[in-house]
Amino acid sequence: MVQGFSREPGTQGPLTEVPPEGLRKISLWAGLIAVGGFLFGFDTGVVSGALLYVKQDFDLNAFEQGSVVSVLLIGAVVGATGAGGLSERMGRRGTLGLVGVVFLVGTVVVTFANGYVVLMLGRVVLGLAVGTASATVPVYLSEISPTRIRGRLLTLNQMMITVGILVAYLVNLAFASSEMWRAMFAVGALPAVALVVASLWVLPESPQWLITHGRADEARRDIASVTNEATADELLARARRRIEAAREKEAKAANEAEAAKDEAPAGKGVRRLLTPDVRPALIVGLVLAAVQQFGGINTIIYYAPTIIQQTGLNASNSIFYSLAIGVINLVMTLVAIRLVDRAGRRPMVLVSLALMTVSIFLLGLAFVTGMNSVLTLLFMVIYIAAFAGGLGPVFWTLIGEIFPPSVRAEGSSLSTAVNWIANFVVSLAFLPLAHLIGQGETFWIFAGICLFAFFFVGRYLPETRGRDPEQIEEALQSRFGTRAVHGSGPEHETPSTHGSAR
Repeated sequence: MVQGFSREPGTQGPLTEVPPEGLRKISLWAGLIAVGGFLFGFDTGVVSGALLYVKQDFDLNAFEQGSVVSVLLIGAVVGATGAGGLSERMGRRGTLGLVGVVFLVGTVVVTFANGYVVLMLGRVVLGLAVGTASATVPVYLSEISPTRIRGRLLTLNQMMITVGILVAYLVNLAFASSEMWRAMFAVGALPAVALVVASLWVLPESPQWLITHGRADEARRDIASVTNEATADELLARARRRIEAAREKEAKAANEAEAAKDEAPAGKGVRRLLTPDVRPALIVGLVLAAVQQFGGINTIIYYAPTIIQQTGLNASNSIFYSLAIGVINLVMTLVAIRLVDRAGRRPMVLVSLALMTVSIFLLGLAFVTGMNSVLTLLFMVIYIAAFAGGLGPVFWTLIGEIFPPSVRAEGSSLSTAVNWIANFVVSLAFLPLAHLIGQGETFWIFAGICLFAFFFVGRYLPETRGRDPEQIEEALQSRFGTRAVHGSGPEHETPSTHGSAR
């Protein structure tokens, strides 16, 4: 609400502190917005347990099992790609309400599916909702976030995703003895209804969206409700200056491209992403988006019970032990929330990738050499802890911080789409690849990707904590050996104006 009305996470913050009452109100709104993240986690996690029984009822082969998981991701790519335009037309609140409705529709279709094809259709519908939520929730959170708690509110989305996954595991366990996979999916209707209700009657619209659509009076009223009249006026003025500066910069870039007869794709934002001053951010954003998934995380999330079952445990026990993964995922995400504004983004990602590399290599070794199920579960838990305490939540913060404000929406959306595409490829290919070359050998491939990512981050990712967009751009240019080109842009702020040493 008072972050300075950024279009995406990580932009410049307010000039004043928010009173405790205002912070509580904002925290309530953030929690309700993050229900979209909860549904994201629930619908991606519930399939892990349900699949053990769906494959029996519908007699699914390895490819069909993989497609039931991965088809959701096709819908998610479409949803994430279209979320930016949708939220610009409908507003953040309206889009989130629509997400809840689509979640409900998809849940009904999946719950009453009478075969493989209908089940796939329902999963696609759920994917549309998941993808739209994944792109909309971080933006919405960023636009109501005071900078003092910016990192914590942005990682709240990831925390709610992990809560959703854990709840999905608990639901799977509750219905495992009766093998009621339809009930596992049906539980998702409850938070979907809550999201619709919150969007209709509780949540405010994003001030950024209101200002850019000529409704500044409404924005001023909402800001004043959590700060005061003077702060609302000042932040409105700053927002207008920032928006005007961004428009001037875009116009200048468009004129330069026209003069040079630039052949880049049409569209202001997309063309700007390809310019020399933005290209380093684009490379970092896309690589991080890809390796976050190609490092193998969702093979563990989606297939945890199936993987554990391979060690000799029965289906019910494998679901029970997979709860350890859900718990550690949540606990370490909470740790990351505490550290992200203290330790910094870069060291957290580096430590995370180092531990992920070692643990998933050992997980592969456990399968190759036939270690017992306790050691296998231990390596899985260490891997999840390493991911959830670093690369998992910090990635979503970074893609909101590394792009200049004028192209942050486009850069973040493109990175999110690549993340979902990589997620789709890994989830679809995992079971067939594991069947072809072996489960342990497949985990070793993931270990190699994590090792590559470690060296990439060490070379090209600067620290973003406590830096404004111009400083981050300069740091990226320095690491890529190029020079930042600044025209007129958002007014410069030093970290000291942010109210916290980021």
